[in-house]
Amino acid sequence: MNVGKVRGPGTGRVNSAAVLISAALLIGLVAGCAPTSPPDSSGPSSSTTATSPATSAAPTEAAPTQGSPSSTGPGPASSASLPPKLTPEAQRETDRLLILAAKANKPARVRELIAAGGNVNAKDDIQDSAFLYAGAEGFNEILHLTLAAGADVRSINRYGGTALIPASEHGHTETVRILIAAGVPVNHVNNLGWTAMQEAILLNNGGPNQQDVVRQLLAAGADPDIRDPQGRTALQNAERLGFTEIAALIRNR
Repeated sequence: MNVGKVRGPGTGRVNSAAVLISAALLIGLVAGCAPTSPPDSSGPSSSTTATSPATSAAPTEAAPTQGSPSSTGPGPASSASLPPKLTPEAQRETDRLLILAAKANKPARVRELIAAGGNVNAKDDIQDSAFLYAGAEGFNEILHLTLAAGADVRSINRYGGTALIPASEHGHTETVRILIAAGVPVNHVNNLGWTAMQEAILLNNGGPNQQDVVRQLLAAGADPDIRDPQGRTALQNAERLGFTEIAALIRNR
């Protein structure tokens, strides 16, 4: 018996089977380790969406909106900074308290009432507003508050005069400066027929404060030739009353 011929084919069949089995195992291993195919480009899969940074559950810092406390720059005023809307009854009471606070020269209280919705142009029974009274009496801190809150610089008192006329009469030099800068008309004539310059001369002593008032009025374009009800100019009244310094200012204007 030829042993080589018997064993040869059997060994070959065994070796062939072993090679096929090894190849199959190798293919399986390779298939198990290979990366999965990329998601379809037509849209994200559910697994992609779950792990995407755009849809992550982790909180992100939102960009500050314009006008928010974290926003840089002033931005527009928020509604919280605007005066509250008051009922008619509440408005009248707030305005009344505002005028009283102005007449008492209480700037902090005036500021509170303006913030609460008080109207600086509202008038009481004798036609005084917070603005008009502060101007007339030289309450400059309150005057600044009312101007910042929208005071009507052309408003008039019960005598038909602007805030500048009594301020000039009283010799409130800084108040006159504020009112002129705010745009109060310098040539307005009140019900008595007097301008701010005429009243500064006729109703005071012609001293240094009155001289400064007249100087300011002239520099702002006040007309000294506007006559009073008796037909006198500011110069004629200054000369008649012996206010030589004021008369000189008017002549040399």
